[in-house]
Amino acid sequence: MNGRLLCVAQSFAPETTPTAIRSSKLLAKLSAHWQITVLTEAPRTGSDEPLQVQVVPSRRPRRAFSLLRKLRLNKLLELLVWPDESIFWVLPALRAGRRLVREQRPEAIVVFMMPYSAGLAGVLLARRTGLPLILNLDDSLTCTDMHPQFPSRLHYRLAKALEDFYMRRADAVVYVSQTNLDAVAARQDERTREKMQLVRYGADPADFQQRPSRSEDFEIAYVGAMSGWWSLIGGQASKHPLKRLYAAWTQLGRYELMELDPRTSSPAYAGRAILELLDEHPDWAGRVKLMLYGNPYDKAVVARALQSAGVQDVVTVLDPVPHAEVARLICGADLLFITLPRRVDGSAGGRISAKTYEYLMTDRPILAAVPRGENWNYLQDKPGVWLVDPDDSAAMKPVIEELVTAKLAGTPRVFDRERLREELSYDTRAREFEQVIRAGIARHGSA
Repeated sequence: MNGRLLCVAQSFAPETTPTAIRSSKLLAKLSAHWQITVLTEAPRTGSDEPLQVQVVPSRRPRRAFSLLRKLRLNKLLELLVWPDESIFWVLPALRAGRRLVREQRPEAIVVFMMPYSAGLAGVLLARRTGLPLILNLDDSLTCTDMHPQFPSRLHYRLAKALEDFYMRRADAVVYVSQTNLDAVAARQDERTREKMQLVRYGADPADFQQRPSRSEDFEIAYVGAMSGWWSLIGGQASKHPLKRLYAAWTQLGRYELMELDPRTSSPAYAGRAILELLDEHPDWAGRVKLMLYGNPYDKAVVARALQSAGVQDVVTVLDPVPHAEVARLICGADLLFITLPRRVDGSAGGRISAKTYEYLMTDRPILAAVPRGENWNYLQDKPGVWLVDPDDSAAMKPVIEELVTAKLAGTPRVFDRERLREELSYDTRAREFEQVIRAGIARHGSA
């Protein structure tokens, strides 16, 4: 064992957020060389060995928040609670962290974000204990794909200032997107830029065992949440003056950095491509479907959205599934679908979806409807990937047609990505992350 690490991860397994999955996977691998204690708000459901996990409850005023939401005053929460609701977890985490530092004497503090408030707990803890601080930000606080709008211009300036503050206070900083890393690095001095490292998301090869398709029909699978449901319903919005006034109030003062098309974060365009294909091949009716696994949104809203887009006959939306089930679902599909919101101005974005790496761990064809930028560039040279714009149904249709024809002819398309599996594995990602930790400890010691 190299020593001890104290890790702060407000979101952690068994939660299924990208941060929770990433932090739990990396720390499980690192535990082969380090004794690791994790502070989290996530409740436990089973054994955490070999990690030591301590749950720290938040002091979040839940009743007040619930009342404001029932009164549809969410805008007040956006304006007054900063940087996010987990700010109420910072002081309890700080108290628990100080106690653990006294008891365990770790070599460094490692913080996983999102949410971004968790970084404040790490900074305060490092400042009071003098320990090295490694911050894993994942996506940038100022990434225009993840955060295209802010409640106000002041909130954007605060987010930018907080991110720069994290850069200065940390001994090492990790991003998952080279585009975002470069954008933030451009406004830092040379000494701070040296702290910034890229460690992408990954996947465990053992989880992704190749298997035959689940069905004789053709299944297109998407795993994860889509957020564009309300944008599809927008044309059916009420014209009542009070509702229009409320909608205007919710947008009052908002500061927009980037206009995204939320309709492309939905199955609408892929669904239309399927419908056009079925018009040309009526004998395929009922045999080509898009399955969405992991929807957290209200079923009534989803049903209205699908009907509004006219794709309810070819799209099925199912509830969230445990992350352990994700590999089985995508390994048994015929085509894997990914979509990210279109950037209206056509500029290159920095977001890269965590499911990109899980999809590449399979041998299944991938239809990636993503804007130009980090995700597009990363997938461009990978085998068995078709890249299209997020709203280009015409480009999606021939891809689906080619793959359905092959499947129904008894020769489903699969692709050898064996050479990628080691690169994508969390064993590799953990080695990269450990190098960042060691560099942060060394930098702190030489300061």
